[in-house]
Amino acid sequence: MKVRATFGALRLLMAAACLMALVSRFLWGLGSATFTPGNFFAYLTIQSSILFLVVTLIAAVVALRGQDDAVWLDLARVTVLSLTVSCGIIFALIIEQSGERGFRIDVPWSDVVLHFVLPAVAVLDWIIGPGRGTSPWRSIAFVLVFMTGWGLVTLARGPIVGWYPYFFLDPAQLANAGQFFFFASIAVVLFGGISGALVAVSRTTPLAERWAERSVLRPVRTGRGPSARLRPARRR
Repeated sequence: MKVRATFGALRLLMAAACLMALVSRFLWGLGSATFTPGNFFAYLTIQSSILFLVVTLIAAVVALRGQDDAVWLDLARVTVLSLTVSCGIIFALIIEQSGERGFRIDVPWSDVVLHFVLPAVAVLDWIIGPGRGTSPWRSIAFVLVFMTGWGLVTLARGPIVGWYPYFFLDPAQLANAGQFFFFASIAVVLFGGISGALVAVSRTTPLAERWAERSVLRPVRTGRGPSARLRPARRR
């Protein structure tokens, strides 16, 4: 119970950090002449972060109650985590490519938290945290469907509002259709690969539960001398 309460508190902190980062990122964006609320919420990072906030809050409550994750919660957690981790990797690649091409991208602390800090901590929680069950492989399909649907809506919306969230979706910034399909293929492989890796991790026992089992089974010597006996350690 103490371990689960600790992870429940950690998840509450992650949710709070996510909320503060989202608000800060919105306020920071208000300083841009091209900023609109519609464009802000059109970013895949923002959408996945909002989902992350909701799912993490639910997972925190479940952990604080000392319960195991329901099947639907494991499915939701791995799907959302796949999106946030993939967005972080893509954001890092965009920053690298922009620097090589001489374009400046300002990265506020909120972007660092949303793209890098929270995904990293959430992955550790996924690996270590108790109560996690086995996620179904169909979560990979959910991730790809969500990503594809977001992409189609973005491509349809772009010409109407004259704005695209990422350069590789903007026809004006691409040399030809081949470049678009090249970047799209990379995205599919990345999102699908990250999701598959997280599902594979779910087929292992959470590290916190392994440590607890070892603590329970570890013999403890009682008494002294030849007559001392061994008994199992108590669960902590």
